[in-house]
Amino acid sequence: MSEWKEYKLGDITNWYSGGTPSKDKKDYWGGSIPWISAKTMTDYQVSSSELTITENGLANGSRLAIEKDILLLVRGSGLFIDIPINIVEKPVAFNQDIKAIRAKNPELQDFIFFWLQGNKKGLNDILEETGIGAGKFDTDLLKKLDISIPTNKTEFDFIVQTAKAIFDKIDLLERQNAALEKMAQTLFRQWFLEEANDEWAISSLSEMANFLNGLACQKFPPKNDLDKLPALKIKELSSGISENSDWVSTDIKPEYIVKNSDVIFAWSASLMVKIWDGQDCILNQHLFKVTSEDYPKWFYYLWCKHHLTEFISIAASHATTMGHIKRGDLDEAKVLIPSPEELGAMTEQAEPLIQKIIANNIQINTLIKLRDSLLPKLMTGEVTVEQ
Repeated sequence: MSEWKEYKLGDITNWYSGGTPSKDKKDYWGGSIPWISAKTMTDYQVSSSELTITENGLANGSRLAIEKDILLLVRGSGLFIDIPINIVEKPVAFNQDIKAIRAKNPELQDFIFFWLQGNKKGLNDILEETGIGAGKFDTDLLKKLDISIPTNKTEFDFIVQTAKAIFDKIDLLERQNAALEKMAQTLFRQWFLEEANDEWAISSLSEMANFLNGLACQKFPPKNDLDKLPALKIKELSSGISENSDWVSTDIKPEYIVKNSDVIFAWSASLMVKIWDGQDCILNQHLFKVTSEDYPKWFYYLWCKHHLTEFISIAASHATTMGHIKRGDLDEAKVLIPSPEELGAMTEQAEPLIQKIIANNIQINTLIKLRDSLLPKLMTGEVTVEQ
């Protein structure tokens, strides 16, 4: 291995704190500046947010991160699931739970970003817990982390370019999936809202598809280390299976096993409809696995998505600690059924979009596994240019 020079992270970077403008000041909000919080830190690069602030809001309680800055979440309950680390694609403001990190030498910026991504295990080791159960980082401890950087420019460039190629490919596929989803939604809206045929039959979600509710997985603990699968709960549906996921015995009815490409509907707490893109797992309670013997996947998936906003409103209206919908709400959710010939013509257009999303998800998961195994070795020199 070529020579690597060791630094303290804080010695080669500047750190900046964000903030939240007063919500009582209407002239602080609704401007043109994206305002980033933990909720927004879902992608590799960040450039937009549903919440925006004005120049006045920026000057009175927040801070601007410039292009190429690194955003690191340092406080939040989600830190125990994953540590969000983003590159700023275009200037954004950010809140007090996030730190912006800027290399004193701009040439090191990408390397430091990929080093942080590849060192999440080390970051987890210094993750603390707040009094309310959220995670937090001590910034002083972060700045004291040792980071080694290759002095050989060829090796330095190889590491950055290899890491960037993997991240860019994942990002490209995720953006492609977002575009495919939008295309499918556009077709659905055209067919069933804008150009609906009055002669089509009217059914309901509960008649059109099967909604299998999950198990109380804690009642099925593993009997050994081989015959088990992770439980798919709302947390996993949102963030993926992790080492913190619970394990369940596979000695259950096979229909409760969730496989890649199954449609999953979270009907309680955080309502969502998603095409599962992870490993085999066991369906937990508060989740439906949606299937149909009579209709194609795109049809029941998009109808579930269509009614999701209404279901979220119903769940929010329930005076309970955890909002939810009931099976009766599925009975009330209307579905238009075209003729078999019309449905077949629609399927020729819509189903390839859904299948492409599924294929992309498989490729994304393969790249994520490559990234997670290769990146820590790249960033420490364990994998070299020669290898």
